[in-house]
Order: sequence, then structure tokens, then C-alpha cells
Amino acid sequence: MESDRWVWQDHYDHPTAWEQSYAPLSLPDMLKAGAEADGARPLADFYGRKYSYAECYDAARRFACGLIDLGIKPGDRVGLYLPNVPHYIAAYYGSMMAGAIAVNFSPLYTVEELTHQAEDSGTRLLVTMSAHPLFDNAAAVLETSCIERLIVGTVAEALPVAKGLLYRLFKRSSDARIPDDPRILRYAHVVANDGARTLPAIDPERDLALLQYTGGTTGRPKGAMLTHQNLTANARQVNQIDPHSELPDRILGALPFFHVFANTAVLNRTVANRGEIVMLPRFDSRQVLAAIKRTRATSLPGVPTMFQALLDCPDLPRADLSSLRVCISGGAPLPLPLKAKFESIVGARLVEGYGLTESSGVVSVNPYEAPGKTGSIGQPFPATRVILLDREDPTRRAPPGEPGEMAISGPQIMRGYWNNPQADAEVFINGYLRTGDVGTIDDDGYMRVVDRIKDMIAVGGFKVFPSQVEEVLYRNPAVREALVIGIPDDYRGECPKAFVTLWPDKAEDWTGLTLKDWLNPQLGKHERVCAVEVRESLPKTLVGKLSRKELVAEERAKAGLAQG
Repeated sequence: MESDRWVWQDHYDHPTAWEQSYAPLSLPDMLKAGAEADGARPLADFYGRKYSYAECYDAARRFACGLIDLGIKPGDRVGLYLPNVPHYIAAYYGSMMAGAIAVNFSPLYTVEELTHQAEDSGTRLLVTMSAHPLFDNAAAVLETSCIERLIVGTVAEALPVAKGLLYRLFKRSSDARIPDDPRILRYAHVVANDGARTLPAIDPERDLALLQYTGGTTGRPKGAMLTHQNLTANARQVNQIDPHSELPDRILGALPFFHVFANTAVLNRTVANRGEIVMLPRFDSRQVLAAIKRTRATSLPGVPTMFQALLDCPDLPRADLSSLRVCISGGAPLPLPLKAKFESIVGARLVEGYGLTESSGVVSVNPYEAPGKTGSIGQPFPATRVILLDREDPTRRAPPGEPGEMAISGPQIMRGYWNNPQADAEVFINGYLRTGDVGTIDDDGYMRVVDRIKDMIAVGGFKVFPSQVEEVLYRNPAVREALVIGIPDDYRGECPKAFVTLWPDKAEDWTGLTLKDWLNPQLGKHERVCAVEVRESLPKTLVGKLSRKELVAEERAKAGLAQG
């Protein structure tokens, strides 16, 4: 399946050579290099409190020593059930310094979701915060799962002194009361050591750094096994394609670190580049605009709904965003009208990229400065190979000129799924990772995602790609958001149905019926929707991506069908 020469090599628009090799590097050594090179340089800004590289490295070492004192051994799993707070940096790198494998848990997980992931991963210890409902959920899981201990931090201890005092005075109700339980330890006590222990050696290419669980769009989430080399290579790839990497680097970190996109494109790539992260515990458009103005942030990674929220924010006309050089959109297709509007109003370039949990975060992106190709997911990262497989028989290449399932090989690709050899056998073929995404690659190496294989709608023997129908819907100036799914149809098996939200100033002019009448003449016969449903909002994932699976579940329930 190898190619002697890849089509993008002769047309590579990123500011680096595509052919690269990456020396073995662990995540703790990456942080250590920053601390030794310029320890006083700020790594994180948390509401105005600066954390230097030396301070973060020291906190990570002390956290590692605290874990070892608690009996954590190399290969043990340490869970991070945290928002974007400084504790995350220490716990993430510190767990790895102790030889442990970090496991990210979403702060929005329910007790049931926490329990499943803890049991599946065999997590021994969970790091969280005292805020409701994080602590309440973590304490519940402590009673019912394999988790043996909790380490609990507070927001107040991470804030600037004055803000910390105010937090303690006025925000007590937002924190849980930490019970007197030997299984529950305060973060401050765990790091109260000199950090002078001898730490375990790490083999970057063999040792796992992170279990990153998939979104669970089909069945239970699976734990992608990511090595130190997977993650540090991807961080270096991100920086290599950035033409501004030698300039002062201050990235706005509102994407949640527990998600693989932020883990690589915000946290690890910043440490690799010795930049600074302006940390926000969650995305709030007003706070993001204020933080960009206060810190003169230079870049902002996000998902499309975040950029739309910034455009919708009433504070935008008064915001100063002139410091932004580039914004990177990932996690979901970037609607072309949104890209055009954002760039015209904000003045910063908004480029689209693509990645997977299984690829440590990022596979491709449009160039930051070269023209790129609107609507594409860009060219592959350095040392990243992408082929198209036949949709019906993945052991063969897709016929020339036809879309195929994208399959990827590169230094950032996971080792496999945790304790799931059957899933490994299904997802790997001849050394390539099957993505489940149907795409195309043009003569310049620019890729486009047509749709997800599992999202394709079977209409009387024809395959309909929901994203292609959604693309037409976005051409209507009244449509703000759009999702298309297949619903059961007695005659054709499935029929496409569209769900939309409308811009407030256009809502009175359009109904579901008039949108259907506008849409269907622009589609092929088998693509035509049976209905357009106008809603106040559409379902979204934890990181703000539009999500079809809730709509599919609703429609199957209406039809009296079980979830497939």
C-alpha cells in the first residue's frame, strides 16, 4: 500500500519539509527542557496569576513524588477529572514523571460514565477539584469503583492572592465540604515535599503516557493508548507547520484539556514551543474576548460553535482582537459562511484542520499563510501518510477519482485500544489506521472529508452523505446551524431529514416547509429530504460540536425502534 512518492510532496504549502523524523522524547523531558532553557518564562496565565516553566516543572516533580509516596507504580493509571486549571499541568506531567499513565475524564461526565471509564482503565487514583459537582461525582465513584483515593484541589489556591481571598469569602457555596476520610487527600498536602526523589526512567517509544477515551459515538468509548512519542511528535508537528513559531507565542486555552484536540494543540505544543497558555476553565465568549484583550493572545484554537459564539457575543464590537494571528478550527466541519464572516470581522486567519483521538490530536491542517483550499481539511502533517480505501472492501484502495475511507500512518498514531484487541483488528489494516471518515485527496494533496461512514444514509440502494445536504442548507442566509440524519422509511429504508436553527432576524421569514421547498430542488432525487424541522437549538457534544446521535435516537424512538 506504500507509495514511492506522495502527491503533496511536490506541492507542500506548509513552511517545512514533509519528510521528517522525530527523535524519541518523553513529555516530562519536554517540560524539563523548557524549565532548563528559560525557567522564568511564563507557561500559564490563570486569571492574571503567572506560572513559570520552572514553577510548573517543580510542581509536576513534587506531584510525582507525592504519587510515589502513595504507592503509585510505573504503569498504574491516574485519572484527571479536571477543568482547565493549573493543577492539571502538574497532575498531567507529574503522573507521567511517576511512570504512571494519565487518563483524561471529562468534567461533564455523569457518575455512571466516570465509573465505566474508571473500571475499564483500572484507574487507581483520581485528581479533581472541590467544586460542585466535580467532587460530589468523584466521591460517589470512590465508593463504587476500583478508584482507591481522591486528590482534591481548590480554585482559590490557584488564583492570584487577592482573587483567592475573594473566592474564599464569596464562593464557598460552590465548593463541597471535604470530609475527613483517609482516602481523600488535599492536593496541597500531596505536593508538600521537596521533589527530590529519583523518578522512574521512561522509554518514549514503548511507554504509554495517556489513555484518551474516544467520544463513544458507537457503543462504549474506547481508550486510545498514546505513547510519549506519539504525543511529543504530534506537538512538534503542530509547531513545524506554524510559520509564526519563532515569534512570541501566547495561546488562548479555552478548549478543555481533557479533549485530545486541546491536549495537543494547546497544552503540549505550547510546552514544546516554550510559549504561554492563557487558561480559562471553560469557554465563555465574554471571558474569551476579555482575556484576549488583557493578554494580547496570538492564537485561538476552537470548534466552529466557539467561533460562532464569539461573533454572536454583544461585547465583540468593543473587543480588541488585533493581537490574534491565526485561529484553528477543528473537531467538526467549518461552515464556509462562518469562516468568511469571522475573518472579515476579526481580521485573523481562521484555518480548518482535522484529527482524531487515535492520532494524538491532529493529522492535517490548512496552511496558516499560504492560500490553502477553502472547504478542505488541508494537507497532511509532516511524516503523515494518508490513503483512501474502498468503502466496500477496505483491503483495497479506492478506485481512482472516487471518495474512499481515509486511512492514516504516522508517528502520532496510537499503539491501539486499551484491552481491546478485537477493536484493533478492525481499525488497523496494513499498518494504517482506518478513520471511518470518507474523503478525497486532490492533485495538490489537499483533503476533504465527505462524511462519516456510519453517518451515510442508505436511500433505496443509494448512499447519501449528510454533510453534502448540510452544505446546501448553509447557503440559505436564514440557516444558522444544520444537521441531517436518516430516519426510517418503509419504502426506501431511510429518508434524509434536516434539523436547523435560524438566525433571529430571519426566523419569521422561514418555516420547515418553506425551507424544504427551497432545499429539495437543489438536491439529487435520492438526496431530497422528507422534512426540515426548525428548532431553538441542536444537540452538541462536550466540546461544542454539533451531534447527530441524539437526533438519531429520538427518531428511532418515535418509530418504535431500538438503538442500533
